[in-house]
Amino acid sequence: MQTQIFPLSEGTFTVGRDKTFLPFDETKDELNDRSIGSILVEVQPFLIVNDRDVIICDAGLGFHNADGVAQLIANLAQHNIHPEDVTKVLMSHLHKDHAGGLPVILEEPAFAQAKIYVYFPEMTFAYEKGAPSYFTEDLDALKSSDRVVWLEESKGTIDGYIHYEHSGGHSPEHIVYWVDTAEGKIFFGGDEAPQARQMKIKYVAKYDYNGKLAMELRERWAEQGKTEGWQFLFYHDVKLPTVKL
Repeated sequence: MQTQIFPLSEGTFTVGRDKTFLPFDETKDELNDRSIGSILVEVQPFLIVNDRDVIICDAGLGFHNADGVAQLIANLAQHNIHPEDVTKVLMSHLHKDHAGGLPVILEEPAFAQAKIYVYFPEMTFAYEKGAPSYFTEDLDALKSSDRVVWLEESKGTIDGYIHYEHSGGHSPEHIVYWVDTAEGKIFFGGDEAPQARQMKIKYVAKYDYNGKLAMELRERWAEQGKTEGWQFLFYHDVKLPTVKL
C-alpha cells in the first residue's frame, strides 16, 4: 500500500502577541486590520495512512463545527477515516493550537485504539509555563490515560519506523518526527518547520524560544531533506501543506 498523506485543515487564522487565534477569511478580511504583530497561519493536523497505521500528527485547536461535531472528526470523515481507525497520534509539542484536540481524542470512545505519543519533558514544561501558550485543562486527562505513551529519551524510534528527536528551538521541549515509507521519509516538524518559505529564507523568528537554533535546524533539515527527497508536512502553511524541497 502506498503511503497516503492528507492535510486536515481547520482554517486560516491570525495570531498576535496575545496568542489568540482569530479566523481569517482571505476574501474579505485584511491582515492590517488585525492587532500589530499578527501573522497569518493555517492550522492543519496531518493524517498519514499506511499498511500498518493510521496516524494523526498533532491534534489541532479542538473546535467544533456548527453541527456540534468535532472538527477533527469531521475532517477525518472527508477522507473516509473513522475515529476507530486511528492507531497513533504523534504530538510535536503541547501548545494550544496543536493540543486543543486532545480532549476530543481522549474523551471520544471511538478513538479507543489510538495511542498518543507525548514527550514527557514537554508535559512537565507545559504545567510550569501555563497560559497563554498552554491550556493545561486540555492536558489534564493525559496524566491518567493508559493510551498515552510517554517519550522520555531525547531521541528514539517507535515501532521500528517512526523516529523522533528533541529539537528545542520553537519551544524548549519541542520534538520532531520522521516516518519511514517505501517512497522515502516524511518529516513533520511541528512549529520548528511550520511553513515552506521558512525553509528557504534564513532568519530568526521572534516567536521562537531559541530563534537562532530554530533557524539553524531549518537550514540543516532543508538541505538534508532536499538531498534525500523528504516529504515535508507544514502545519501552519496557508498554501503549501506538503512539499518536497
